[in-house]
Amino acid sequence: MDKKNDSRIELLQGTLDLMILRTLLFGPSHGHALAKHIRTASEDVLQVETGSLYPALHRLEARGWIEAEWRISDKGKRARFYRLTRTGRKQLQAEQSKWDELSAAIGRVLRPA
Repeated sequence: MDKKNDSRIELLQGTLDLMILRTLLFGPSHGHALAKHIRTASEDVLQVETGSLYPALHRLEARGWIEAEWRISDKGKRARFYRLTRTGRKQLQAEQSKWDELSAAIGRVLRPA
């Protein structure tokens, strides 16, 4: 394993949900593209495994935060494309606020004044 792979971080469920919702703000996407975007945007630090991604997508769909439909991908294959719902947009705002508060609190603990 190279040094770059050693720095990958396993994602907590809520964090993955937040990143999926945020990624879908850019528009509908299929699972592989979502995982690739998260990996690329994190400069290969965050690796979303299939075993985590698809249960998260199903969970978000069950909550009504995303919707899915079958389409043909850029590669000509049939794939489920996910899109953010109105409820999902509201949830994203709420989750982003919680994340901002949490990360600020952790920062205060790790780097006290």
